[in-house]
Amino acid sequence: MNEKHIEPVVIDGEPLHCIGCGAVVQTTDKTAPGYTPQSALDKGIEKEEVYCQRCFRLRHYNEIVPVGLTDDDFLRLLTQIQDANALIVYVVDIFDFNGSVIPGLHRFVGDNPVLLVGNKEDLLPRSLKRSKLRDWLRQRANEEGLRPIDVTLLSAKTNQSVDGLLQLIDKYRGDRDVYVVGVTNVGKSTLINQVIRQNTGVQDLITTSRFPGTTLDKIELPLDDDHVLVDTPGIIQNQQMAHYLDGKDLKIVTPQKPIKPKNYQLNDQQTLFLGGIARFDYTKGPKNGFTAYFENNLYIHRTKLENADDFYARQLGQLLTPPHADTKDDFPPLVAHEFKTTVKSDLVFEGLGWITVPAGVNVTGWAPAGVGVLIRRAMI
Repeated sequence: MNEKHIEPVVIDGEPLHCIGCGAVVQTTDKTAPGYTPQSALDKGIEKEEVYCQRCFRLRHYNEIVPVGLTDDDFLRLLTQIQDANALIVYVVDIFDFNGSVIPGLHRFVGDNPVLLVGNKEDLLPRSLKRSKLRDWLRQRANEEGLRPIDVTLLSAKTNQSVDGLLQLIDKYRGDRDVYVVGVTNVGKSTLINQVIRQNTGVQDLITTSRFPGTTLDKIELPLDDDHVLVDTPGIIQNQQMAHYLDGKDLKIVTPQKPIKPKNYQLNDQQTLFLGGIARFDYTKGPKNGFTAYFENNLYIHRTKLENADDFYARQLGQLLTPPHADTKDDFPPLVAHEFKTTVKSDLVFEGLGWITVPAGVNVTGWAPAGVGVLIRRAMI
C-alpha cells in the first residue's frame, strides 16, 4: 500500500506550524500530526492564530485525538539538544518524581548546564520543609547521573514562584538558548504559558491537557537577545498510570489540590485497594502505621489479604473505581511487586502516588503490567 503524501502548508516560503503543539500544519491526512481543515486554516491565517484540529479539540472539548508519533520520534527530537548550546530547564513532577524521570537524560544534555525544576509543589503538604525537598530532589538527580547547577520548586498551575525561575534562567543561561524538557504530564507547557503570559500578556498560547504527548514538535519562542526558549515534546514515559486510564478516570486520580495524607494502622495480612487501579498488601511485620499520599478523592478500601482477590473480582468497576463499569473490561490485570524495607521508605505507584512504610517490613504493590512500582527512600 502506498503511503499518503502529506503536503505541508507553506507561508512565505516557510512551513506553517501549529502554535499549540508545534506540528507542521497540513490539510491532507486527518490521522497525521498537524491536520487542519481548509476552512479552519483560512480563518486561522486571517487571525494570525493557526491551531491544528487536534489542539482545537483539546482546547475546547478536552478530547484527545491520537496521532502517529512513536517513542522514537520523541527521542529523535530530544537528541537535537546534544548539538545545542543551551541551558537545559529540566521539569519534573514532584508528586510523581520517579514517573517523570527521563532515563539517560545525562547522555542527551552533553556539556550543557541543567537547571532542575520541581513542578506541582502546591500539591505537597506544607509541613514538608521545602529546603529538605530541594535536597531530596538533588540527591535523586545525582542518582540519575545529573549534576544540576541549581534546584528550584514552583507550581506552574498557580503561577507560584515562576518569577523565581525566570530569575534563575537569566542568572545561568549566559549566551545560550533555553531548552525546556520533561516527560509528558509534568506541566511543562503550562509553565511555558505562564512565562509567555508574564512577558507578553498572551494567555494559554501553547496547548495543555492532562493527556500524555500534547506538544508534538519543538516550539521556539524568541527571547530578548536573539536567543530562543524552546519547548520540546514531552518524552513518553510508558510506566505512568496515565497511559492506562481514560479522561474520566484520570480526573479522579490526578491531584488538583494539596494532598491530605491518610494514615492507616495495619496488621500484617491486610490490604488497601486504591480504587480498582492498584493495591497495597502488608504481608509481614508487626502492627504499624502507614501513610498514603494520593488524590484526595481516590477511594481507598481496607480488607483482609485472604479475601482480596475475590473482593477485587466482584467489586471492580462497582465499589472499586476507577476504572468504571464501562471501562473495566479494557483495564489490564494487576501485577505484584514484592519488597522488604530496610529503612523508612515510600512504595511508589508511578503516576498515582505512594505509601510511606516503616523499616523492616514486607509489602507488595500491585499495578497494571507496565506501570512502575518501586521502593525509594521516604520523601517525607
